[in-house]
Amino acid sequence: MDTQPLDLEPAARRITAQLDAVDDGALGAATPCPGVTVGALLAHIGGLAVAFRDAARKEPGPATDSAPSVESGVLETGWRATLPAALDGMVAAWRSPDAWTGMTRAGGVDLPGRIAGMVALNELVLHGWDLAKATGQPFGAEEAHLRNTLALLADQGDDPSPFGPPVPVADGAPLLDRAVARGGRRPDWRPED
Repeated sequence: MDTQPLDLEPAARRITAQLDAVDDGALGAATPCPGVTVGALLAHIGGLAVAFRDAARKEPGPATDSAPSVESGVLETGWRATLPAALDGMVAAWRSPDAWTGMTRAGGVDLPGRIAGMVALNELVLHGWDLAKATGQPFGAEEAHLRNTLALLADQGDDPSPFGPPVPVADGAPLLDRAVARGGRRPDWRPED
């Protein structure tokens, strides 16, 4: 796995840019995460942004002590302003070299800062893809970010990812397809599925 800190800003900015195309009527729409609506996904992204901001700062508390629940997320009023601000705070916190060293806590688990940063980026990449697919938007990610996702999820061996069991893809599939499939998603998912 890459030991250099990664810049989370491109992945966070991509999610923020997608928000303009999310119509309020789409908040109840399905996402590639079974049983998760667009609104619940956005609530989860907001929660993980705060949790990983606090993890980067080494500030344990309610946001870092509990495992996230995507299905039960309730989108707060004013999310169009608070979600980008939360993502900005997360990005800023992970710019500190100290965020990537020592131990921290996220999702109720103690882990090295470097791994927590990789998990944070993985969350942004996969959930950014989820949001794009659910709302009919294009999605692209930096090669280094996709390789981070593959490496992080491959390190789990035969254990399924927290996103679900890996989905088989053809040999030679594009890097994006391999990354999302390793994260338990069907690369060809469509809202009508």
